Amino acid sequence: MEWRGRRQSDNVEDRRGDPGGGGFGRGGGFNFPSGGGVRRAGGGLSIGTIIFLVVIYFIFKMMGIDLLQVLDTGGVTTGPGYEQSQSDGTRTPANDEMTAFMRTVLAETEDTWQGIFQAQGQNYEEPRLVLFSGSTASACGSASSATGPFYCPGDHKVYLDTEFFQELSDRFGASGDFAEAYVVAHEVGHHVQNLLGILPKFNQARQRMSEEEANKMSVRVELQADCFAGIWGKYTQQKGLLESGDLEEALNAAQQIGDDTLQKRSQGYVVPESFNHGTSAQRVKWFKRGFDSGQLSACDTFSGPI
Repeated sequence: MEWRGRRQSDNVEDRRGDPGGGGFGRGGGFNFPSGGGVRRAGGGLSIGTIIFLVVIYFIFKMMGIDLLQVLDTGGVTTGPGYEQSQSDGTRTPANDEMTAFMRTVLAETEDTWQGIFQAQGQNYEEPRLVLFSGSTASACGSASSATGPFYCPGDHKVYLDTEFFQELSDRFGASGDFAEAYVVAHEVGHHVQNLLGILPKFNQARQRMSEEEANKMSVRVELQADCFAGIWGKYTQQKGLLESGDLEEALNAAQQIGDDTLQKRSQGYVVPESFNHGTSAQRVKWFKRGFDSGQLSACDTFSGPI
């Protein structure tokens, strides 16, 4: 995929190396700003304490350390272009190649869906993409590397542990930058469903369904997101950004993460009533349908057989 040198989205949060993860999880655990400094118990500081702190401040100032800057930023600046990890002290490039690639892919999805929504007289609200390592928090609960990429309707964010791409390549045999882009485009497809009111209706209906019925409906939701990802792929192709083998990379990824293929790999047999994403053949079919047509109308997975 020809992605270098193209526009990069600003809607990316890079939380890699952040032990706190940011955001908020189940139970309403919001972090509120203090609104004007640190709160003090007991009605404030004594005159003697203030004098002592002023003396300490000037001592450190003479040593070349600005305590006000340290307190304001929460740590010592490590220099341009790097973010200091609070967990292990290692440095991670603030805009490494993975971040640049993710920003570019997200920008391409923004351009695609902005154009489609505008053609229908609607505004497209852009989602945010959260890159994390290990674990983080979201409006839908905690996320970890075991969770896999997901979209949270509660905060309109896509969550992605970038180590997933290594697993996609090593464990599932689905490598390539367009395979990785397909993963992001699929999750953005869920955001489109949310904006169109499809996800809210599904979540309401699911409360009245049995587990087997909910799984069947979930398959249709997931396959539509695959079809939406295919629409994005079509627009990317029309821009001349696809290279030889790119489409095959995406189709192979869809093939490798079908429910039947995953179950055969993990347990040696399949349980169709437990499928919630679709078979490999279905996922390939619906991504290809979106790619071939480039039309929302081609992605009706809720009518008729799938």
